[in-house]
Amino acid sequence: MAPIPTPGTEPEDSPEEYVGLEAHRAERLARERGWRTVRSLPPGTIITMEYRFGRLNFEVDGGRVTRCWKG
Repeated sequence: MAPIPTPGTEPEDSPEEYVGLEAHRAERLARERGWRTVRSLPPGTIITMEYRFGRLNFEVDGGRVTRCWKG
């Protein structure tokens, strides 16, 4: 039987810190802090609800992050 994969640790980071930043700056900062996947989405984008370990999501409006969440 194959072993059950165990994810590594996510960066100790607060998503709220990204709100208000310019999108490109927030993405760069998130990658520097260790997030493997950074996703920027326009407001109201329909997305699936699966949780992706190591992913940080940004809702971006007018070039600035208006919402941020893990997964």
